[in-house]
Amino acid sequence: MPNVKVYNMKGEEVGAVELSEEIFGAEINESALHAVVKAYLSNQRQGTQSTLTRAEVSGGGRKPWKQKGTGRARQGSTRSPQWTHGGIALGPKPRTYKMSVNKKIKRAAMFSALSSKVASGELIVIDNIALDEYKTKTITAFLAAVNASGKALIVLDKVDDKVIRSAANIPTVSTTQYNTINVYDILKYGKMIITREAVAKLEEVYA
Repeated sequence: MPNVKVYNMKGEEVGAVELSEEIFGAEINESALHAVVKAYLSNQRQGTQSTLTRAEVSGGGRKPWKQKGTGRARQGSTRSPQWTHGGIALGPKPRTYKMSVNKKIKRAAMFSALSSKVASGELIVIDNIALDEYKTKTITAFLAAVNASGKALIVLDKVDDKVIRSAANIPTVSTTQYNTINVYDILKYGKMIITREAVAKLEEVYA
């Protein structure tokens, strides 16, 4: 079983925790990671882009000039795609980009993402993350103490408004809960800071 140290918010070592081999020590499945991240990004797209076809732009009801005898190319409408202010040929229309991934692949991807953090030494377990007041400076000091001043993902075991709003002012830091965590965020951020209680709840969910 992977064994990692547990720190407090001052960066002091206060113990250790044994992680589940199945969840935090799994073999990394790159194809599952790719499938889940691709589906996640695709599902973020609204698909509301739309262009007007020649049937939808205004005007163009009258033939601009007679068919023959002018020396110019024949034209049937001033709203054909080749005209200025004409319709768009083969332009995008509203569509869905939704992709689905089966549960087995999602589960393999989550285990792979979590295991990659342990393998690379980027998983930091904290005994408890709590603030007495809304203070971004406190979060900044905490991140510096645990050597996570770059891009970091903070995973909480419950919704803590003070922690969430204090970290919201730091552009390289994001917060989430153990039950809303996703593979894309785990891979996107460098260090993953998680509370001991969140680790236990994660293991309980995926047991």
